[in-house]
Amino acid sequence: MKIDHALPLEYSTEQNQMNILGFWIFLGAEIMLFGTLFATYFTLVDRTGSGPSGAEIFEIAPVLIETFVLLTSSFTIGLGVHAMRIGRKKAMMTFFAITLILGLIFLGVEIYEFVHYVHVGAGLQTSAFTAALLTTLGTHGAHVTLGLFWGLFIILQVKKQGLTPKTTNKAFIFSLYWHFLDVVWIFIFSFVYLKGLM
Repeated sequence: MKIDHALPLEYSTEQNQMNILGFWIFLGAEIMLFGTLFATYFTLVDRTGSGPSGAEIFEIAPVLIETFVLLTSSFTIGLGVHAMRIGRKKAMMTFFAITLILGLIFLGVEIYEFVHYVHVGAGLQTSAFTAALLTTLGTHGAHVTLGLFWGLFIILQVKKQGLTPKTTNKAFIFSLYWHFLDVVWIFIFSFVYLKGLM
């Protein structure tokens, strides 16, 4: 394995570069998935039947907390990647751990939201609107849950093996995934919640 020391460690081998390219292609598929969910939501947003509308069920406080927590986690994962690039293993692991804690907080608030929606009569079978809403939010939440397990695996691997071309490549790819989830959330915040509250 030839290592190019002029590049950041996560890009330093040809295999690492191919892994990153492959992950960008995977993110393209994820964009299509969420694009389809958003298109479905926008098509069904006014089909509330006898169920509540977004303006009737959305609470701004939990949504603002989720947004703040997730955007902060995007910052901490960026700090983790920076620490990784300058060879500070403990700092990298700490920032990744903070990111995961913030992800857990986000998930806790999202679970609270789901319970609230069901409590006010906005379950999956209530209307086309609530089905599209809960499917979109649930898919994002499932991706965050997967990210929490993946991030924990990365931290454990870096702790055991150190900052190698292989572990830094995996950590960098994870950071791309986490940033992607944040971008999806910005769309959810802007076009589902804010628009729904108007």
